[in-house]
Amino acid sequence: MKIPTSLKHKPVIVSENYEQVDGRYAAGTSDAKGLSLGLAQWNDRGKVDISAKVWRYTGEKWSRQSEELPLHRVLDLAILVTRSMLYFREEAYRNKNLYDPENPVIDRVGLQGDAMTVAVCTDNEKINEDIKLFSQALSEDDELNGERLRTLSRILKDMGY
Repeated sequence: MKIPTSLKHKPVIVSENYEQVDGRYAAGTSDAKGLSLGLAQWNDRGKVDISAKVWRYTGEKWSRQSEELPLHRVLDLAILVTRSMLYFREEAYRNKNLYDPENPVIDRVGLQGDAMTVAVCTDNEKINEDIKLFSQALSEDDELNGERLRTLSRILKDMGY
């Protein structure tokens, strides 16, 4: 399915077969039909930002639930995901409830002169149940996510990172 080019987000680089590789939804159940990198829909005259977009299709029309994010936020999400995965792989098991209620901060990741705090959400009333479900889901998707992380690692190394 072709990603629309007549909307405010202007695709430049696309993956139009995303539903075939969309994790556990790749078996034909994904509404995410494509990914694109392009010119952001919020661009003002004279200022150009690049954004990443997940294109969702309802079966009848392109969904308003399609998401568009600036590239730095996509990378920030990748940092949050990978740091969280590392926590559950190497640290969470040390705590009875998979986290320390007295110190829910997992890490502070330095970015642009400050740090992004990565922490367990203790405001969640059901955090003790939800964190176990989260950990279990991470474990069950280890092979799926591991393939993507290895690919990302290889590309980052090719880029010199």
